[in-house]
Amino acid sequence: MRMAAFIVTVFISTVASAGEHASSVFRQPEAIRPITGNVQVDFFGQKDLGGPPLLQEESAPALESGRKSPWLAAGLSLIVPGAGEFYAESYWKSALFLAIDVAAWAIAYNFDKKGDKQTDFFKGYANQHWSVVQYAQYTYDHYVPENQKPQYAGLIKPGTAGLPPWQRVDWNVLNAMERYIGTNVAEGKFYSHSLPPYDDQQYYELIGKYKQFNQGWDDAPPSFNYSEPVTPNFTYYSGEFSRADDYYSSATTYVTIALVNHALSAADAAWSAASHNKSLHASMRYQQVPVGLGVTYVPAARLDYSF
Repeated sequence: MRMAAFIVTVFISTVASAGEHASSVFRQPEAIRPITGNVQVDFFGQKDLGGPPLLQEESAPALESGRKSPWLAAGLSLIVPGAGEFYAESYWKSALFLAIDVAAWAIAYNFDKKGDKQTDFFKGYANQHWSVVQYAQYTYDHYVPENQKPQYAGLIKPGTAGLPPWQRVDWNVLNAMERYIGTNVAEGKFYSHSLPPYDDQQYYELIGKYKQFNQGWDDAPPSFNYSEPVTPNFTYYSGEFSRADDYYSSATTYVTIALVNHALSAADAAWSAASHNKSLHASMRYQQVPVGLGVTYVPAARLDYSF
């Protein structure tokens, strides 16, 4: 049995050796693959792809990186000036637009608060020095014809002595009397306005703007002609009212500047993003490299920056 096993073993070894020899006889000699120095090519190169080696390059679609959206940049700066420029990596302009925005809103707020403070001042001055009762009584006494006076007899409310002047006058009667005088009485043609209700913005504006209301000031003379100058208190109050108006106008101007800055920053951010995209191009392509009897594709990156 041992001899038989030995003979079988020798036979199998002989057959295997013969098969290997026969295989080596009919195998084509393998081409020696050159060493390129590129790890991806030397270890992972494809071969036996058929056809002759391809020496030309064929680029895959460019994969651009680092691009900035002009629309997004514009939207960011429209909300917060400078944000779009920061996104587009234009940092100096980002700081400039943001600084203008902060300064404009801060100055607008400051002027608005000054306007509020000045408004409180001129209202207090008017309440102290101008009386609608005095104005109404003078108008009634000097410009309403005797035959028309009964029609406006309820001008001053009875039993209201001691109350603030604006609570003592029937405003409907007063306005009707003003309209009548302005259209029917020759001496009162300069009565061009009806006094708005107390504390209305127009109330405070008119009493310091038109001569019609001069006689309501506490330094008014007993009689007044339209050709005469207005009282010192009228003049002073008019200036203080205008000062408040100037403060509010300045606040509005700076709000406008802030809004324009938003629009300009949005436009500039879009332009900055577009400029960034033109100056920076990052792309990826695949280059064919010959390997042995075939080729392999090797990724090649390219970065261009122009300025």
